[in-house]
Amino acid sequence: MENYHDIKELFAKYLDNSIRREEYDALLRYFGKQEDDGELHRLVVEALSTNTLEYDRERLAEVVDTVQLRLREKLQPGKTTLVKLWPRIAVAAAIAVVVFGAGLFYINQKSQDKSKIAVYQKDIEPAGNKAYLTLANGKRIALDDAANGSIATQSHVQVSKTADGQLVYTSGNGSTTNLPLEYNTLETPNGGKFEIMLPDGTHVWMNAGSRLKYPVSFASLKERRIELQGEAYFQVAHNRAMPFRVSSSGQTVEVLGTHFNVNAYSEEKVVKTTLLEGSVKVKDNHSQNFKILKPGEQASLVDDKLQVSKADTEQAVAWKNGDFVFAGEDLKTVMREVSRWYDVDVEYKRNVNVNGIFSAFPRTMKLSQLLKALEANQGIHFKMEGRRVLVMP
Repeated sequence: MENYHDIKELFAKYLDNSIRREEYDALLRYFGKQEDDGELHRLVVEALSTNTLEYDRERLAEVVDTVQLRLREKLQPGKTTLVKLWPRIAVAAAIAVVVFGAGLFYINQKSQDKSKIAVYQKDIEPAGNKAYLTLANGKRIALDDAANGSIATQSHVQVSKTADGQLVYTSGNGSTTNLPLEYNTLETPNGGKFEIMLPDGTHVWMNAGSRLKYPVSFASLKERRIELQGEAYFQVAHNRAMPFRVSSSGQTVEVLGTHFNVNAYSEEKVVKTTLLEGSVKVKDNHSQNFKILKPGEQASLVDDKLQVSKADTEQAVAWKNGDFVFAGEDLKTVMREVSRWYDVDVEYKRNVNVNGIFSAFPRTMKLSQLLKALEANQGIHFKMEGRRVLVMP
C-alpha cells in the first residue's frame, strides 16, 4: 500500500467512516512507517483542503489521537530514555496539520461563534531574515532594509549582503597586521534569523533573539574567539594553527574545524552544546573543568556543572532545518521558543502549565496555526491580542 493515491483514498474513507478493518490497519501502518519523504504531509494537506468531503471534527480528533499515541510510544517506550525523533518528524508534522485543519473546518463550517473567529483574526507571520549589524564605528544597519551588495569596508575586509539573506565578510589584498583590532556585532531580534560567513570562512546560522560579537579580521590573531548570546549553529572552517572559540553564558567551546550547535539563551536554565561532526572541548569558565565531546553527544551546563549525554542531534538543530521539535518539554519552555520566533509576549492566566509535550511543527506556520495545533492536543486555550498571547486553561 505504498501508492500515494491509494493512501489518499484510504484516508478519505477513514474520515467518512467507510473504511474496512484491513484498510484501517494499512493506513495506520503508513502513518507509523519509518520513511515518509513528505508524502504523508501532502496527503493530509490535500485531504483537509478539499471540499468534496464533509469532515467530522470528532473523527479528525480520533485520528490525531491515534497517531499521537503511536508517536509517544516510539518516543518514550515505557517512559524510559528518549529515542531519536527523526525520521518520524513527518508523522508529527502531519499531526499539526490535522489538528489545525480540524479547527479551521470547525470554525468555517460548523461554529457560529464569531468571538472565537476573532481570536485569530489578526495573524502573525513566522520569523524572517531580520538582523542588525553594528560596525566598529558604532554605525547600526538594519540588514532587512539594506540593499544587496557591499555594505561597508573595514580593515581591508569587505562586508556584503547577499540576495539570499546572508552577511559575508571577504578579506581584501591589504595587510591587516598593523591595523587596530575592530569588532562587529550581529543581532537577530525576536522574530528574526540570519546567516553570516565570517572572515575565516566559518558559516554561522543565528536563531531568533541572538547576538554574535566577532573580530572584523582574524589575520593578526592567535585564536578565533567570538561571543554568543542566544542560539547559533556553527560550521567552522578548519585551521589547526588557529583554534576557534565560542564564549557564551559561563562556558567556552573550543574547536579546530567542526559542526556544532550552542543554545545559550539567558532565560533558559541550561546551556546546551551539541556536536554533529568533529570534536569540541567545552569548558566551564568558573571551575575550568572541561569535557571533550564526540559526534552525537551533548554537553549541558547547569549551575556551573558540566554534564555529557547522548544527544538527539536532529532535535538540537531542528530550528536550523525549519522545524519546531518538542520532545518532552513543558508548556512554558515551548512558549518561550514561540515567543522568540514570532516576537510576541506570553501571559499566563492562572497557573497554567503542561508537561511532556511531544510534537513537531514546521516553523513556516503562522502563529494562529501553531497555537491551534497546540491547543487541540494539550487541553489549553490561547487568545491573541495584538502581539500578546494569553494562555488559559
